[in-house]
Amino acid sequence: MSTIEVGEQLYSLKLNLTGMTEYGISFDELMSGAIPAPAEGARFDAAFEGQVSGAKMSGSVTGIDYLRVRADGRIELNIRETITTSDGTNIDAQGSGVGIPGEDGMLNIRVTMTLFTSSEGYKWLNPLQVWGNGVVNLGEGTVEVSCYAA
Repeated sequence: MSTIEVGEQLYSLKLNLTGMTEYGISFDELMSGAIPAPAEGARFDAAFEGQVSGAKMSGSVTGIDYLRVRADGRIELNIRETITTSDGTNIDAQGSGVGIPGEDGMLNIRVTMTLFTSSEGYKWLNPLQVWGNGVVNLGEGTVEVSCYAA
């Protein structure tokens, strides 16, 4: 694989939220503003699945984002996912980030990720730091993120 340049787009994600585990309060009520975030914050597990596409790799992705909503509204992301490339290779992806509530049920997200595999065809990913930005549409339950080499 040729050298990856800083800022080079590696892939894009189009995800669907497939489940939400709640720990004491309703995610929908919290995000709609019907209830305030408790002083101690709130925890949720957001399951997702979808597609990865790009010049460097494509395939599918499944995972869970372990969310913590702080009392000030900032959402802390703790992401664990498996990317399965179109040729059947599994890539572990882990990261963190923030969600910032926007208008009309939208969240702006910023993430930083590391990827790992022992597969010869994708080892070039292992040393990279990946950053991404995107948007979550809470009404539709969709996520779109573009990911770049940092």
